[in-house]
Amino acid sequence: MSETDRIPTNLRTLRILEVLGQSDRAMTATEINARIGLPRQTVHRLCATLETEGFLIRHGASKGYLPSRRLRDLGAGLVYASQSHIARHQVLLDVAHQVRETVNFVVPEETGMRYLDRVETDWPFRIQLPIGSNVPYHCTASGKTFMASLAPKARRAFVAGLTLTPLTPGTHSTPEALLADLARIAKRGYALDEEEFMEGMVAIAVPVRDAQGRFAAALAFHGPAQRISIAQAIAKKDILTEGARKLTAALLN
Repeated sequence: MSETDRIPTNLRTLRILEVLGQSDRAMTATEINARIGLPRQTVHRLCATLETEGFLIRHGASKGYLPSRRLRDLGAGLVYASQSHIARHQVLLDVAHQVRETVNFVVPEETGMRYLDRVETDWPFRIQLPIGSNVPYHCTASGKTFMASLAPKARRAFVAGLTLTPLTPGTHSTPEALLADLARIAKRGYALDEEEFMEGMVAIAVPVRDAQGRFAAALAFHGPAQRISIAQAIAKKDILTEGARKLTAALLN
């Protein structure tokens, strides 16, 4: 009996999800099976069931499988309920204490970036974006951090699929301008929102990476332009970078 034959029936679905979770692209059932080695028809049947139940979606010309929002919400919920959530929030508290502005932990989803955790500033004058808020990719520091983490070809394809709605005079509303900004972000390692999402608000974000070095989330802080300038935000970049390093360590536990 081979090692794969010994995989219990009730764990085979989890192995499929594990393989997809380790991939940075859509995978066909055949490609998934190459990593697992179960009977071909079994993997095809399990993938089809996961799609029917809303845990997987088809993507691209290959019609490969990707985790759906339902599955990503499940994963986020497990992380939130785990001890790593406590560690994560403590890191955010520490960063907020140092930068004295609102600090956010932001993750990508289909429709934009979602605020998964945050620590509010103690200033009376603040900009409210509560947990659960969904903000665009193209005009936020967290969204641009995510897009800049993609390989150049994937980045161009991603931008081509966006509607670059101008929300302020500073919003990048052409693919060329946005791609040029993303190239700069990829090189320097942090992203800025120079009143691109909301007039009077500036922000800075850095990537938080998982054990494989892939983008997991953005760590960001924002504040009113009347209180913090872009230069002052950049001067506090190293605080965010150190916070992102601690968050990566928390994700590994």
